[in-house]
Amino acid sequence: MEQLNLLIDYFSEHKFLLTVLVIAVVWTIRRLLINVIWGDTNFLSEEQRKWISTTKNGTFTLLLILMFIVWRSEINEFALSLTAIAVAVVVASKEIILCFTGSIQRASSRSFQIGEWIEVGALCGEVIEHNLMATKIQEIDLQGGTYNYTGKTVTFPNSLFFTTPVKNLNFMKRYVYHEFNITVKETANLYPLVPSILARIDDHCEDFHEVATRYNQVIERHAGVDLPGADPHIYVTTTELGDQQVHVRLFCPTERATELEQLVREDFMSLYCERILKQPPVSFAEDLLTDAENNALHC
Repeated sequence: MEQLNLLIDYFSEHKFLLTVLVIAVVWTIRRLLINVIWGDTNFLSEEQRKWISTTKNGTFTLLLILMFIVWRSEINEFALSLTAIAVAVVVASKEIILCFTGSIQRASSRSFQIGEWIEVGALCGEVIEHNLMATKIQEIDLQGGTYNYTGKTVTFPNSLFFTTPVKNLNFMKRYVYHEFNITVKETANLYPLVPSILARIDDHCEDFHEVATRYNQVIERHAGVDLPGADPHIYVTTTELGDQQVHVRLFCPTERATELEQLVREDFMSLYCERILKQPPVSFAEDLLTDAENNALHC
C-alpha cells in the first residue's frame, strides 16, 4: 500500500511522465482493439469500419478526459488567466471550433454514416471514417459516370459542412439514375429510332427490371417524393451549335451503368447507320484474319 502511495505521489509530481504513460497505454489499447476488429480480412466491411471509427473516437475522448483529470489544477489556473485574452484565443482557434461544431451538426442532423456515399462540393465518395475534426472518404468517379473507386482517399475538415451542402448518395450504391447523351452531327429525323432503342433497352434491362422497380418504390417511400420511375426514358434536343442530341436516362444497377451505356450507344449507332445513313452492317473481312484472330472472333 505504501508503495502504491509512493507511486501516486511520484506521478503527481512528475505529470509529464504520467502524461506520456497514459498516452502510451491508451494508444496500445486502441491499437489492440483495432487489430482485433480488423482480424485477418483484406477488405473491411461497413460494420468493421463503424467499430474502428467508434474505437478511435472513444479512445480519443477517453484520452481527453484523462488529460483533463491529470492537468485539472493547471487548467483551472490557465482558465483564470485566459479571461483577458479570450477573444484572441477564439479568433485564433476559429477553424478548430468550426470543426468541432461541424461534427456536432453532422451527428445531430444524421446527414450520413460510415459506409454511405456522400457528395460535398466537388468531392464524392464513400465515408470510411469520421471524427471530431475531419471526415475521410474513398473517392468515387461520379462526374465521369463510371461510379468506380478512383483509389484516392480524401480527408476534409468538418468545418466544410457549414459552407458546403452535403448530398447523401447512399441509394446510389445499388441503383442509380444514369444519364448520358449521344450527339448526332447530320440533320435527320431521329424520332422513328426511339421505339426501337427503347425496345433494345428493355431487352438489356429485362433481368433486373422487377428488382429495379421495387427498389425505386422503396426510395420514393423513403424520400417522400414522386421519382421519375424505373422505366428508361429518351428525348431529343439540340445543342447550342444546332447538332441533335439524344438524352438517355436509365435506372440500373450502379456496377452495370457503364456497360449498359456502351450497349445502348452501340444499338443506337447500328440503327442510325442502318436506317438513317442507309449503310449496311459492318462486316469483318474474315479472310484477312489469322486463324487465332478468326477463332477469337467467333468465341
